Amino acid sequence: MRVLVVEDFEPMARAIVTGLRREGMAVDVVYDGVAALGHLALTRYDVIVLDRDLPGVHGDEICRRLAAERAPGRILMLTAAGGLRDRVEGLGMGADDYLAKPFDFPELIARVRALGRRAAPPVPPVLCHGDIRLDPSSRAAFRAGQRMTLSAKEFAVLEHLLAHAGRVVSAEELLERVWDEAADPFTTAVKQTMYRLRTKLGEPPVIHTIRDGGYRIGDPHASAA
Repeated sequence: MRVLVVEDFEPMARAIVTGLRREGMAVDVVYDGVAALGHLALTRYDVIVLDRDLPGVHGDEICRRLAAERAPGRILMLTAAGGLRDRVEGLGMGADDYLAKPFDFPELIARVRALGRRAAPPVPPVLCHGDIRLDPSSRAAFRAGQRMTLSAKEFAVLEHLLAHAGRVVSAEELLERVWDEAADPFTTAVKQTMYRLRTKLGEPPVIHTIRDGGYRIGDPHASAA
């Protein structure tokens, strides 16, 4: 899941980013409305965590623009203005959810995940393929009934592949959806993460490399369409 955090109070922004990344999300962060619009013009985000009172371009204006453009990303307004009138106003201008500060971080995580599910094509709440089972809500992955110990990136890669089972997923797509803008496009991070994930999954192999294509869970000889 790719998330953009737009928050002008840098200590809070850094805390949110650290927590979301710990949950395996690919997170970019900006501190004003102008930078937010620049990022949104270049990158498709599943969820935008948007403060209202931003310098440059107000968060309300960003929300209205995204709603008018029917942008696919879901908007979670995160602001100190938490009264009923404020919530109604925020939702009325196009926000998908509204969370007042201060907030409990587990609730923020749950709301971001819920919005991310709404932004993507529907997938089962628990992803399965053969003897592999992955539950995104509990951050648990199993093979043949045995729980695997996966890093946040390994879990996110496996989740993305399972959500697109049968389709070839390129390394570029994984960099975009699992990593973030800080990732070097020439890095070997995808290969290294894939190697560790395959080692932990064990035999028989379940993730197949498709020459000149990428990676796929499923029949390695199936059509790449």
